[in-house]
Amino acid sequence: MHASTVSDTDHATLPSDSVTPLPDFATRLVRWQRHSGRHDLPWQVRDPYRVWLSEIMLQQTQVATVLDYFERFTARFPTVQALAAAPEDEVLAAWSGLGYYRRARHLHRCALIVVETHGGVFPQTAESLATLPGIGPSTAAAIAAFCFDERAAILDGNVQRVLCRSHGVADPVPSTATTRKLWSLARSLLPQAPDIAAYTQGLMDLGATVCKPRQPSCGACPFAGDCRARLSGDPQRLPLRRPTRKSRPMRHTVMLWLRQPSTGLNWLERRPPQGIWPGLWSLPQFDTAQQALQFAARLGQVIGHQELATVRHAFTHFELTILPLRVELQARPGAAEPQGQWLDLDEATRLGLPAPVRSLLMQPIATAPLPSLLQG
Repeated sequence: MHASTVSDTDHATLPSDSVTPLPDFATRLVRWQRHSGRHDLPWQVRDPYRVWLSEIMLQQTQVATVLDYFERFTARFPTVQALAAAPEDEVLAAWSGLGYYRRARHLHRCALIVVETHGGVFPQTAESLATLPGIGPSTAAAIAAFCFDERAAILDGNVQRVLCRSHGVADPVPSTATTRKLWSLARSLLPQAPDIAAYTQGLMDLGATVCKPRQPSCGACPFAGDCRARLSGDPQRLPLRRPTRKSRPMRHTVMLWLRQPSTGLNWLERRPPQGIWPGLWSLPQFDTAQQALQFAARLGQVIGHQELATVRHAFTHFELTILPLRVELQARPGAAEPQGQWLDLDEATRLGLPAPVRSLLMQPIATAPLPSLLQG
């Protein structure tokens, strides 16, 4: 089947004015999850700390990526008390590469509140959990369902897709009205408490492994026989998306990798609390290579420089083209800038660094001297 544009006639076959639940939806989903769902993920435990971590990490990040991070993160911070006691820079360093760093800051703040306000014990209701930093209604419901058997509904992106397709919700997403309708549907489908964890996991598993955005495996779905979108002839057309936005604009920057060859120290600066990579440590950025070299000259005598291969980094609303400029210099005693400091590689990699900066710093350093100053 091929994707197509949803027309007015399509809306007639997939009515959006009312949503009639599929018969035995929860029963069929629970049965499918127990037989065909995922059962070996490391966060499938009744420990709210691990469930919470996984839910935050999985926001806008694939399971395959999260698996390695989750193991390393929990080895470093095995309890909420350990996470709360850690400096924020250490938490950001462990998070580095997962992106969306506000999640890591909220994670740290949440851990502090759980320890200081709740005695190190997570609240046991979705309503209470949702008051903590970084925990929205769906995440709160997932923790409450998995760990405390609360009959609470989730509605992440995967679940929206499953509900839209199975129940023929052809209203455009995202929209406030559609979200309200889907929340109402999600709550109406909830099973009784003994099955709530399997049901919640089943929704996640079905969306991640079967009811995928493209090329869904409809034959493996427990609702293959009465899924409204499949019966319409093209399940991929739902959820009905609003017109796609224009391509992301491109921005450009020169990233100065300033290094003392005699000591191996690198110059890093903490970024401001607003903008890209807020509060992380990074290489300084400039509009031009000349500006970067002028800045370097304030800190010492430039020995040589080299432009490295261009790096492209995607953000949600734009793409950044980075021209790394590696500069070696002899630092001038006492020369400094208030927003930065000289750090060795071990110190630097223990800080929260943007992924492209970490990759640059981990590059092997050539033993040959760099070319001398810009000519002309």
